[in-house]
Amino acid sequence: MKKIMTMVVAAMLATVSVNAQQEVGSFTIQPHLGGSAGMMTNADIAPKAEAGAKADKTPNGGSVAGVELEYQLSKKFSVAAGVNYMQAGTAWKDVTYDGVKFKDMKVETSYVAVPVVANFYVAKGLALKTGVQFAFLTDAKSKFTAEKTQGDITAKLETDSSVKDQFNKFDLSIPVGISYEFKVPIVIDLRYNIGLTKVNKVDNLFGNKGDSRSHTCTLTVGYKFKL
Repeated sequence: MKKIMTMVVAAMLATVSVNAQQEVGSFTIQPHLGGSAGMMTNADIAPKAEAGAKADKTPNGGSVAGVELEYQLSKKFSVAAGVNYMQAGTAWKDVTYDGVKFKDMKVETSYVAVPVVANFYVAKGLALKTGVQFAFLTDAKSKFTAEKTQGDITAKLETDSSVKDQFNKFDLSIPVGISYEFKVPIVIDLRYNIGLTKVNKVDNLFGNKGDSRSHTCTLTVGYKFKL
């Protein structure tokens, strides 16, 4: 009985794990959903450097959802274009300055992104990809919580304000990534978008002079429908 159960489990796993790849000359459409982690360059916050109050960056988590159209040119090569709603931005670790603790500090940006990528299939179902992504800003918010304790009393201030006017409306990046297509056909896609253009209109947006660029990692799960 144990051997039969082992064989059944192995057969089920094999059915799920066998990869797939679309026929040459075919079109597929793939809705997908997942998460994102954004970080901006040149965005360390230092309210007063000599006081040692520097807030180091940490990734800002968000979500991504969209759809992608792919055309299989050959067994080893395909091209795809899509439209995504993507959250990016950056976050900072907690820091205390002048007796005030700043927590949950982040700038959240949202974009409508249009990626155009080339897929190079290095094995059946396994693709390496790169291309270009055009992103259009839809929103930008600054959020943080400030706390100060004196005796038994703790005062708390939470902020959530729009900073959209301090960001450029367009962002250009290069996506590089890898995807794997199962037989189902479910697709797991991991991408890293390298920002090429500055996102800030204001030179000292984070208290640092210079340009800030957005780098965002996305992980999505999608399902391919043949057209």
